[in-house]
Amino acid sequence: MKKQRHLLRRILSTLVIIIVVLILAAWLLMRGSLPQLDGSRALTGVHANVTIDRDALGVVTIKAQSRDDAMYALGFVHAQERFFEMDLMRRAAAGELAELVGAAALKMDEQRRPFRLRERAEAALATLVPDERATLDAYRDGINAGLVALRSRPWEYWLLGEKPAPWTDADSILAIDAMFFDLNGADNARETAFMQIKAALGENVYKFLSASGGPWDAPLTGPPMNYPALPGVADIDLRKLDPKLLHMPPPRAEPKTTPGSNGFGVNGALTATHAALVANDMHLMLGVPDIWFRARIMYPNPRRVGQMVDLIGVTLPGLPALVAGSNRHVAWGFTNSYGDWMDWVRVDLDPKDANRYRTVDGWKPIAQSTQIIKVHNAPDVKLEVRDTQWGPILGKDVLGKDGDGAPLALAWTAIEPGGVNMQFARMDTAETVDEAVEIANSAGMPAQNFIVGDRAGNIAWTIAGKIPKREGACDPLLPCDWSLANTGWNGWLAPAEYPRLSNPPWQRIWTANARTLDWQSPDYAKLGDGGYDFGARARQIRDDLKAKTQFTPDDMLAIQLDDRALLMKNWHELLGKVLAKAGDAAPFADMKKYTNDWNERADPASVGYRLAHDFRQETIDTVLDGFAAAVRTKDTGFKLPKLGQAETLVDDILLHRPENLLPPGYANWDDLLKKCAERVGTRLADMPGGIAKRNWGEVTKTRIRHPLSVALPGMGWLLDMPSRELPGDINMPRVQASAFGASERFAVEPGHEEYGYFHMPGGQSDNPLSPFYGAGDAAWAAGKAMPFLPGESKHSLALRPAPR
Repeated sequence: MKKQRHLLRRILSTLVIIIVVLILAAWLLMRGSLPQLDGSRALTGVHANVTIDRDALGVVTIKAQSRDDAMYALGFVHAQERFFEMDLMRRAAAGELAELVGAAALKMDEQRRPFRLRERAEAALATLVPDERATLDAYRDGINAGLVALRSRPWEYWLLGEKPAPWTDADSILAIDAMFFDLNGADNARETAFMQIKAALGENVYKFLSASGGPWDAPLTGPPMNYPALPGVADIDLRKLDPKLLHMPPPRAEPKTTPGSNGFGVNGALTATHAALVANDMHLMLGVPDIWFRARIMYPNPRRVGQMVDLIGVTLPGLPALVAGSNRHVAWGFTNSYGDWMDWVRVDLDPKDANRYRTVDGWKPIAQSTQIIKVHNAPDVKLEVRDTQWGPILGKDVLGKDGDGAPLALAWTAIEPGGVNMQFARMDTAETVDEAVEIANSAGMPAQNFIVGDRAGNIAWTIAGKIPKREGACDPLLPCDWSLANTGWNGWLAPAEYPRLSNPPWQRIWTANARTLDWQSPDYAKLGDGGYDFGARARQIRDDLKAKTQFTPDDMLAIQLDDRALLMKNWHELLGKVLAKAGDAAPFADMKKYTNDWNERADPASVGYRLAHDFRQETIDTVLDGFAAAVRTKDTGFKLPKLGQAETLVDDILLHRPENLLPPGYANWDDLLKKCAERVGTRLADMPGGIAKRNWGEVTKTRIRHPLSVALPGMGWLLDMPSRELPGDINMPRVQASAFGASERFAVEPGHEEYGYFHMPGGQSDNPLSPFYGAGDAAWAAGKAMPFLPGESKHSLALRPAPR
């Protein structure tokens, strides 16, 4: 027995030693991949001395003697702090992610590889002017120098058993492409669904479901839209459907989210400094680290001898440019435009040769290629791609020519020649709103609402990114035959043809992903409708701006943090009316008790807000699933896409309560509302603690995670940000879900940056041992205004030219 105990102790001691050694090895590897913060380094890529200072949050200040040296230093810093995330971004865009992370990414690669974006990125490089290419080369060299300068490869690669591949110029083009995917999607599912809806249910139902807006709209120009016309009984009668066709989506606490943002500004007549005041919070999936990297970048101004360019704001690791912020003369921000940047093109094949298709210039061969997708620790996968001059063939036409199933090619601004370029980097020397607008209209990037103000007090809105010039009479939401003369996209709009709004008489500009222009104007037709968001958020921002006549940055933050439940108030009142008629059986008694736990805000402590929110979502899903069930009579696998105007459609229906639009299985509209409330109450009551414990904070409790956190069970305490129950929801200025929300918030007056504020979640660094890992996350969660300018330098690194 003594020998056995002695042996057991030796085994346990050995295991403890092994565990300690493994932990120590992991710590050493992670420590070895920390960036160099202090001292100096001689590098062949810089032509004069460069300093890189960091403040307590890790915000970088770069001072260089030329633009190219500054971008070399930015690349150096990006690589040392964020190379793994940069690698994920370029691979995700190119359809090469499975090569690094394995089969889990294969489906994404198969979806994205047909666009051949790496090949297109190489082609885009050839169109850059010399100074753009020189800056891109300098940035690339800085990235690779920063990667080599690490004592150990980034820690994520040790876990994956891979080595990082060097950065190329094409990878920076792919970084822009990655944002196209994030902001536009990749499959044009919305227009596919509209094609199916029209084929199955006809014109009137299609027009109703594809509405672009309604009474909640708050466009910059023109009035709100009216409710769309309800389909009559001659168009559709949902009561006659087989109830088995209803496929209610599974219950979900999380609200549906789509990439979006708030961007607004006021002119100098409304500020004490007489400069414009611009605010921006871009809504994206949240992670560790944040998608953005804060920086201040200074170098001699090529336009003004003796003056310095001074860029302050956020960069996107992978790109040598400031994305949003200020250059001391102008300040700018973005919101996703949701114009129509994808179209299905009907491909008319040659009856005698299925490898040829008709164009306006005659028959052309389909370009066929075999794409090899490499998969980590698995065999390669071959993907056959068929391509046309308009884009890859990715769908089938169920609408045209009696639904013959003709191939559909996907036209997308991201793959059109000239759709991606580096011209937005010219914002570094823009001095006026007019100059900034001209640059934005020439930029090759995902088309965004561009909000800009200058130090003279001017403000403007336009679209940043390329806009296709549409020709012909096709409905842009449905497939169209572009082999017809004067039909389809014919190049790009010239900057002078872009919609623009400068210094409106009302002295304020606001955008929030909803329709911005008068729907009857020619400019609206130039943008089209790619799925505009519901107008409640834009309206609340507009009304907040109208409520004041003088503004400071603090006033802009108050708007960004506005969590008043103006939309949900209507649903709360409707739920109260439904419960008043429902009796006191379970779950209605508890619902009545807790519905009044309500303070007209998206308060994380409120049970009443949670009940109203879930009732709203259940009702919208139930009503719209009736239309989806009708399509399933023709297409059993049909799924309704996310409809930005779902609220408008259901509000219209509940206002008029047409019997023909009542889904099967309900006696009347009151019965439907009661059963929706009952399903919500039963579902919440069945959860631990019952309805009393179902506060709104349970839904918004944050899950801001590192990309590898899921693959490392039990390591969330080290890699992820603390979970917090936060206020906010989707249809209000303070946008918040568990892993979605404001990726940054700032407001700034150009020329008076010392009064501005900035905060963002997730921190600057991706290394858990870094002092900047998660730095600033708590301030973001609390909505605390932190200085827009970097703070006092805590670390300083000098880059100096090495002997050549």
